[in-house]
Amino acid sequence: MVNGLIFDIKRYAVHDGPGIRTTVFLKGCPLRCWWCHNPEGISQEKSLMFFEYKCMRCKTCAGICPSGAISFENGVHYIDRSRCNNCGLCSEACPTEALRHAGQTITVEELLKEIEKDVLLYDNSGGGVTFSGGEPLMQHEFLEEALVECKKRDIHTALDTSGYAPERIFSSVVDYVDVFLYDLKLADEEEHRKYTGVSNNLIKENLRMLAGRGRGRDVILRFPVIPGITDTQKNVDGLVEFISTLKGINEIDLLPFHDISEKYCRLGIEYKMPVRQAPPQQKLMQIKERFETIGLYVKV
Repeated sequence: MVNGLIFDIKRYAVHDGPGIRTTVFLKGCPLRCWWCHNPEGISQEKSLMFFEYKCMRCKTCAGICPSGAISFENGVHYIDRSRCNNCGLCSEACPTEALRHAGQTITVEELLKEIEKDVLLYDNSGGGVTFSGGEPLMQHEFLEEALVECKKRDIHTALDTSGYAPERIFSSVVDYVDVFLYDLKLADEEEHRKYTGVSNNLIKENLRMLAGRGRGRDVILRFPVIPGITDTQKNVDGLVEFISTLKGINEIDLLPFHDISEKYCRLGIEYKMPVRQAPPQQKLMQIKERFETIGLYVKV
């Protein structure tokens, strides 16, 4: 069996597919979206997070760090992330959990034990397990094994994906997924490259593949509403034009932007978003109405 690297398991999730669900967050993502809400899931390795408000300046971490990556200057806590080797000693020793490593190695067997704890909730609500991230397809072998084991146990499965993966990898899991939560962000390829770091051609092709295999009815599109970036009339019209070519897809969820810059501070990485405000309700309603013109059920 292949080991996986996860950074969270969220129970009682009600926005990650039908019913009450257990959402498993896998590490690693090929995209670099400016607005990513799970930046701790981007790296394929464990990620050190620092919660300043929890730190009592005891300096235990600095004393135990074997690479000298942690220091204190005038009472201020510093992390030299270029020297950190993610050994985990600092987070294990921190008495207040001001330091935490996002990332836990787990086997499929161990994961299934966690998932099966909520089977009664799935049975009573029509729920199941959702694999999210990061991008779960970055760990496609682990993902496929976990999906197969879920299907053996008649556990409903959902895949929350950017769609950015080689078709052979995407196709390898399709038969074990009941519902696809499929992100669509930007219609224009150059805009997509600018704000996510990758082309959207592969994303579109995999979505066409799903629709072509008669799985469009099992797709729930997800559209992040990012002020000044994805919420433009030009972009929404472009997505409407593309979606209109796909058979069977009839639902899209609008995901309003919200500021999570504090997460980026904890990880010591740059937050590129120039805005901090959520989109106004009027803008969401305009986008909703536009998608409804092609017969989509739109959830806000």
